[in-house]
Amino acid sequence: MGLPTTLQKELRESPGYPRSMRVGVIAGARRAEQETVPLRPVESDEVLVRIEGCGVCGSNLPAWEGRPWFTYPLAPGAPGHEAWGVVAFAGSQVTQFRPGDRVALLIEHGFAEYGIAPASKTLRLPLEMDDAPFPGEPLACAINVARRSQIKPGETVAIVGVGFLGATVTRLAKLADARVAVISRRQFAREIAERFGASAVFRWDGGAASKMRSYTGGKGFDCVIECAGAQTSLDFATQLTKERGRLVIAGYHQDGLRQVDMQLWNWRGIDVINAHERDPEIYMQAMRAALDLVLDGSLDPLPLYTHTFSLSELGAAFEMLRTRPEGFMKALVMP
Repeated sequence: MGLPTTLQKELRESPGYPRSMRVGVIAGARRAEQETVPLRPVESDEVLVRIEGCGVCGSNLPAWEGRPWFTYPLAPGAPGHEAWGVVAFAGSQVTQFRPGDRVALLIEHGFAEYGIAPASKTLRLPLEMDDAPFPGEPLACAINVARRSQIKPGETVAIVGVGFLGATVTRLAKLADARVAVISRRQFAREIAERFGASAVFRWDGGAASKMRSYTGGKGFDCVIECAGAQTSLDFATQLTKERGRLVIAGYHQDGLRQVDMQLWNWRGIDVINAHERDPEIYMQAMRAALDLVLDGSLDPLPLYTHTFSLSELGAAFEMLRTRPEGFMKALVMP
């Protein structure tokens, strides 16, 4: 712990700026390719980061599967946005970073050998992190969801859908001293949820809604966080929310219109919260908060990084996400 990595030493001693880089390209529906593309110079306020890894986000699945609104090929490295790595070069006005610093960054082209980001969208990782993966963006997303959910000690919280986001929010709700119940189709996901602090886990079946409401004495949950991004999960979350409860939409609904049970929403007086953030500064604040929780041991996301792939295996990483076999939670692509 505390020693610079081999990669950090290599970049500190590197005199030349790379002229090209390897990138993953989503060339069409369920088709990935690896290419070599030119690498532009950094601007004065930017850093060039040699990427150690980039997570594969569930929100990227439609781009992989193919939808009418996507134009292929996607931009080189897109839609990777969960990257971390080591600073290789810093622009002339950048004073807070130097070559060899490990960082997490907000970019949209993380499936690549290098990434370029403004220094303002870059977070230094301390030496205590050693070589540990840190896909900062999805951890920040979970922090933002938890903050928007306004969870209070002693409240009942239901998590609908347990992927990386659902599992992380489960832990954050537990840290807020809530009573957390989760539901998932997958046994592995339910086991992870228990490990992350869920006091009750439920299998998604025909009677799941009544079973979960029984957990609250029939009243419903104070806060229900929908993390799956599907019509069925939205409907299910609505059923679980009590009168004057909070229905938090954390799943990324991106495949068209949704129907809602407005009669039930009206009758129960539900507060509906869309927990997505778009302000980069809010994301950076949340990323710092996530790092603090990891450093003090309150949050250990390492069990969620279940599979790793090389850049040439980008298609296999997306297929793993698409099929979600038992034992899978998040794939990391390591150039």
